[in-house]
Amino acid sequence: MDVRALVYERISGPEPVCLFAYDLVGLRRHVERTVAALPARCSMYYAMKANSAGPVLECLAPLVAGFEVASGGEIEKVRAVSADAPILFGGPAKTPSELALALKSGVTRIHAESVLELYRISAAAVDGGVVVEVALRVNLAGPLPEATLAMAGRPTQFGISEDDLPTAIEAATTLPGLRFAGFHLHSLSNNLSATTHLAMLEVYRDTVLAWERRFGVRVEVLDVGGGIGVDYGRPESRFDWEGFCAGLARWVATLPSHWREIQFECGRYLTAWCGRYVAEVLDVKTNHGVSYALVRGGTHHFRLPSSWAHSHPFTVVPVERWESAAPRPGIRDGVVTVTGELCTPKDVLARDAPVPLLRAGDVLVFEQAGAYGWDISHHDFLSHPHPEQVFMGGRGPDSPGS
Repeated sequence: MDVRALVYERISGPEPVCLFAYDLVGLRRHVERTVAALPARCSMYYAMKANSAGPVLECLAPLVAGFEVASGGEIEKVRAVSADAPILFGGPAKTPSELALALKSGVTRIHAESVLELYRISAAAVDGGVVVEVALRVNLAGPLPEATLAMAGRPTQFGISEDDLPTAIEAATTLPGLRFAGFHLHSLSNNLSATTHLAMLEVYRDTVLAWERRFGVRVEVLDVGGGIGVDYGRPESRFDWEGFCAGLARWVATLPSHWREIQFECGRYLTAWCGRYVAEVLDVKTNHGVSYALVRGGTHHFRLPSSWAHSHPFTVVPVERWESAAPRPGIRDGVVTVTGELCTPKDVLARDAPVPLLRAGDVLVFEQAGAYGWDISHHDFLSHPHPEQVFMGGRGPDSPGS
């Protein structure tokens, strides 16, 4: 994807450049390679909370085993691009109306997060005259490998406590309209170590085998969640997917044959590299010895850096045109903090980033913005205009050829 050509095409427009650009060709190639490396009995579902744009879903639908959703709205987005794609429905607080929609929409399996939710799923299934598969999401006691964000092994709102597991299994195996399929164990997020991820799977296997013996249940599906990390500008820390899949094949060989499917739910790892956030520098100035570049945009478009408390990598696209009669402020061979147009000091995209030359009118391209960028941002704070969304290599008026 030639982002520079796109920038130079847009720079002559009436408004400052501000857009998300998505490389659907690159996305397709990356996901094809990722899925192809998985060993037998393993499948990849796309966690669409990372990026739920229609062209992205259309691109991924033929490549992944299905979609993992966390709301009724996400169910509707999947069905808008595919009438029959398998759907796994998760999320910690499902409403009765969402459960009814899930069953009406042919959701494959629901991940139950509490005993009460099992009763709600049962009621929806009975009302709909169907039987629905359920997997119990369990918040393991741990210990678990460390990662950027822990979802289990400590107090969180996610999953069923191991203390409540006997009651949950009783409900899942006896309530009308339910068919117990297995367990969902999503315990961490943005893990960059293949070794520790494999160690976590060892814990999962041993724990679930013990549950089978203790409760007399037969597991068909083990959903191990996502949590595969993205290095965000540190290539030396990139997750070793090929090495992980080699170890995964050895791990799968140790599983009982009746565990017919091991499901992954990756979002960030699939889509992060396909997107870039592009923002024009409106001003450059120094306050109390710190140089700032203020861009058209900010965390209301691209909240990821603030959410993950990191300085996001970017490159500078120089723009020589400067039609204003005013002096052109800039910085040469220095460091700059990149901020947006919001009235809060927390509107920061990058801190103390070295730049050879950066001026007002230049354009910044933030890499690895294809996941948890636009989708998690507070779009209408201060009512600034939304960024343009450009999909390269897809179909339709917003999808120029690659």
